[in-house]
Amino acid sequence: MEPAAGPPWLAPFAAWATASDPRPVGRLDLGRLNALAEARGLALEGGTPVRFVDAAAAGPMPYELAIAATGEVPTRVDGPGMVHDWFNALCWLRWPAIKARMNRLQAEAIRARPASLAGPRGALRDAITLFDESGALFLADDEGAIASLRGFDWRGLFVARRETFASRVRVLVVGHALLEKLQSPYKALCAHALPVAMALDDVAPGRPDALDRLDAAVAATLDAGALARERLAPLPLLGIPGWWPGNEDPAFYNDASVFRPGRRRSSPQ
Repeated sequence: MEPAAGPPWLAPFAAWATASDPRPVGRLDLGRLNALAEARGLALEGGTPVRFVDAAAAGPMPYELAIAATGEVPTRVDGPGMVHDWFNALCWLRWPAIKARMNRLQAEAIRARPASLAGPRGALRDAITLFDESGALFLADDEGAIASLRGFDWRGLFVARRETFASRVRVLVVGHALLEKLQSPYKALCAHALPVAMALDDVAPGRPDALDRLDAAVAATLDAGALARERLAPLPLLGIPGWWPGNEDPAFYNDASVFRPGRRRSSPQ
């Protein structure tokens, strides 16, 4: 069961966060984190157990390939980057199948194109990295809500549907960089959301293992097509009803620098 205390975006991670939070002491306890990983049964798709190891002792192998080869996730235990890597560990604990699938796709892409380690990563690796860092799941049993998200119809999504939003839409953070940024939320904070049409009864907060089933189901769909940039929809997180007090005023959505009418155009090369 997901604890209800704390901000809504943290609820799916709250039990593991409470058990492993390094912020009060300034140091991440890998022993405690790995006990949680073992209890959770974290593993790569091939069955290799996932464990968190001190990044300071990591070998020369590239990050994604090292995880794929050993199951060991280099993790900074103190200093700059500690909190970022802790949130990455929380995402492994909450979304083990999604994280394992993304690692497999990254490793396969690197092996197919080793030059991407020294130059441009390529479209697939860029897309995986984007979702891994800044991804979210936009679950809805309302096709109109998904259409509003894709169509940048923010008033249609957040104002017109406000009374039914909580019962027909659920947003779940997948990206660990988003969790880090949500420690100090700001209006322009944006996720790259993967829309999923489904009955929300299947992921009700009180249903045991509901998010584990969702994790497995989403992981099974992840490939180059699912993660293509045009499939991921920009989602201003503080516009979500219940996520920020300021959005109770409809004028909150008048800020076109945040609630844009369309995608930014890429600069000409």
